[in-house]
Amino acid sequence: MKLTIDEYSQQFKMSKEMVNSKIRAKKLNYIIDSGETLIIVDNPVKSEPKQKQVVATQSAKTTVATVLTLYKRENHYLKQKINQLEDKIDRLIGDKEQMLRDERDKIEQIYENKDEQLKHVLELINAKMLHEQQKTETLHLVEHNDEVQIIEVKTYLKTLDLKSSQRKSIKRRFESIAKKDIRIIEQNGKLYLDFSKYDYSDLLAL
Repeated sequence: MKLTIDEYSQQFKMSKEMVNSKIRAKKLNYIIDSGETLIIVDNPVKSEPKQKQVVATQSAKTTVATVLTLYKRENHYLKQKINQLEDKIDRLIGDKEQMLRDERDKIEQIYENKDEQLKHVLELINAKMLHEQQKTETLHLVEHNDEVQIIEVKTYLKTLDLKSSQRKSIKRRFESIAKKDIRIIEQNGKLYLDFSKYDYSDLLAL
């Protein structure tokens, strides 16, 4: 005899869920015909003795208890998995936050290094500007104060008893250090010497 799930459920006083559970547990013989599940029953329920019906009821109760136990176990397992996932998420968040903090520290260090470099560059520029200002002020003095002994390098070298090659050599020496030596005043492409303030014997030596 073949019964559908609905028919089996009605005849054996069982819920459809319980019938499906028994099918999944392979406790019932069944076949699939045209996509419909048919349960194979050897004898009709009406022909079964009363004692067998009682046994079937007890078996159904036992099956319900088994299913509940399985549900409880599954629920416990799922809770454990959820807890594990939450712990993993917390660790990932912690690692991500640490990575962000490390990256922030690196960026701050880079900016700090850049600030130091910029400060050094500004100091060099300031020193260069101060040097140029001092040269300009010194040259300005020669234009307004006859007592300041400032003379152009080329003009001064002509006053010395030197050969042409010697004068050129000394002039190149002055030109090579003009931007570094505060004693040498550079103005409008010309080099000037201030004998009232500086000694140039080391540069004039042959």
